[in-house]
Amino acid sequence: MRLTRYFLPTLREDPKDAEVVSHRLMVRAGMIRRLAAGIYNILPLGLRVIRKVENIVREEMDRAGALEIVMPVVQPAELWMESGRWNRFGKELLRFKDRNDRDFCLGPTHEEVVTDLVRREVRSYRQLPLNLYQIHVKFRDEIRPRFGLMRCREFVMKDAYSFDRNQEEAENSYWNMYKTYERIFSRMDLNFRAVEADTGAIGGSFSHEFMVLADTGEDRIAICDTCSYAANVELSGKKSMASYPQEKELPLEKVHTPGVSSVEDVSRFLRVPPEKIVKAMVFNTDKGVVLALIRGDREASPPKVRNAVGASYIEMASREFIEKNCKSAFGFSGPIGFKGIIVADEELKGLKNFVIGSNEKDYHYRNANTPRDFNVDLFADIGEVKEGDGCPKCKGKLRLIRGIEVGHIFMLGTKYSEAMGATFVDEDGREKPIVMGCYGIGIGRTAAAAIEQNHDKDGIIFPMPIAPFHVYLLVTNIKDETLKSTAESIYQGLVQEGIEVLYDDRDERPGVKFKDADLIGMPLRATVGDKFKKEGKVELRYRRTKEVEMVDPEELPKRIKEVVDACLSGKTGKEGEESPL
Repeated sequence: MRLTRYFLPTLREDPKDAEVVSHRLMVRAGMIRRLAAGIYNILPLGLRVIRKVENIVREEMDRAGALEIVMPVVQPAELWMESGRWNRFGKELLRFKDRNDRDFCLGPTHEEVVTDLVRREVRSYRQLPLNLYQIHVKFRDEIRPRFGLMRCREFVMKDAYSFDRNQEEAENSYWNMYKTYERIFSRMDLNFRAVEADTGAIGGSFSHEFMVLADTGEDRIAICDTCSYAANVELSGKKSMASYPQEKELPLEKVHTPGVSSVEDVSRFLRVPPEKIVKAMVFNTDKGVVLALIRGDREASPPKVRNAVGASYIEMASREFIEKNCKSAFGFSGPIGFKGIIVADEELKGLKNFVIGSNEKDYHYRNANTPRDFNVDLFADIGEVKEGDGCPKCKGKLRLIRGIEVGHIFMLGTKYSEAMGATFVDEDGREKPIVMGCYGIGIGRTAAAAIEQNHDKDGIIFPMPIAPFHVYLLVTNIKDETLKSTAESIYQGLVQEGIEVLYDDRDERPGVKFKDADLIGMPLRATVGDKFKKEGKVELRYRRTKEVEMVDPEELPKRIKEVVDACLSGKTGKEGEESPL
């Protein structure tokens, strides 16, 4: 492809609304342009990357035995009402009415639609197992879309759904997809980790997130320094390291704490360490109002609280709700007199004479003890892990790293099939619910995450398997006939070898071309310039390491093909050496 015929509007300056590296570089590299909040035009260079990601995903899904379909983006409300998610999904579900006043939504996911499809067609155990997938548009009306393709409202997702006769076979399908995802992200040359995760609004009994590791990642991951344990921080278990000295229970004392509500302020005001303060967090759930008690030096994890009480959904209670329904001053909530479920973190067992809120503005209780002063309905691990916590699986310790979620797989069980009547007749003649799993990959998000993981101060460094072009061919002076004819010959040779090449044939200064080459980040750059006129050789530069080879122009297409083929086959670098790619 000649750059003079390509649509590549690069920018010298960072866009003002870009908060993360991938957003900044994708705009500057002419890959995307914003249409509205969280809605983007994908330009030719960006689309080539998207298609590379899609192709790898499609090849591995087909290899795993999944069958590709396409389902509508517009979905009738009736299906969501059957599953019970029409009102529970939240405002991210964009609802609207058609001209006949019927309710519809733009699909944020397709569990309901695919379950409806299968229940209409599958009757017998002989039609199972079945795995259907699509690579298609989704829409989620995010309250705060940001970070470019990392968190947008309209996006492309690969979503797959497995259907099996029983739990054992469903789990076989789940782990087949787990291995498929490992192959997908390995083929993209991404540094990733699969971690235990919360099932969230999708539901199910267990799930794993696939995280691309990057310092700029939104998600925090807890990994063990000894075993293979890894989990999202919001769900990660921990082995409590807490131990408390024996103390005599002191009398409960109500103390005036004017204008003091945060743990830090209470700690300073009462001269007690944060670990002797128990903070209370109020949640609304489908099981009722829940008060979560956590030590002052920790944070409660809403998914853990939800799982502890067996709820399907959870949300932080508003100030208005707390003041009206809990009869408590906001910022001073406490367990004494609370009407609802009280769940306390396991780390509070054995803690004596701690500080709690009094439910009255500007007052706390000192020397609170349980069960003397209040009862706890349930002790559970509800705290987010911290660096150095004990691993729940072994004697090791947890450390925290950052990652970007690019894929998520769920063991759904019979949540949707039972709600929507998706059944089959087994070989024993009995009607049974189909056991399901679902498996998602954010296509654009994966491309963005790859950039978050692969960049430097000059721009993007694309891994070869998802690079928009394999090589950037640059001629420093297009008006020099010798340089131009040599570059043209190399260009034709690369095309004949099947190499994807972007030929910068613009009449621009060399500095502009070099900056654009680094910005858009092809793995290889071939420069026809002054060194060719002096030495008769072309400079082949590796974007990642900046290593340079000087190659005869007639040998260059063959040499580049060798490098590209070796990289795409996973055989890069000499024996014992790290690949320059």
